[in-house]
Amino acid sequence: MVKTIRLTQEEVQSFVSAASRCDFDIDICYNRYVVDAKSFLGVYGLDFSRPLRVSYDGYSEEFEQVLKKYTVAS
Repeated sequence: MVKTIRLTQEEVQSFVSAASRCDFDIDICYNRYVVDAKSFLGVYGLDFSRPLRVSYDGYSEEFEQVLKKYTVAS
């Protein structure tokens, strides 16, 4: 599954917390950079002025609800 999101610096902690509770891999991509969505420092180091692409293969209702808050129209 791939979704496009926008985050602010203030939203990183809640996003990473939700991702960390998932038992599957979640990556965030921006241009050629790919970081683990469960890494606070990795996510915090991204450019928040641009949309970010989240890719994952599992399912968690809680994570889907968090993603819904940050998803942008593609």
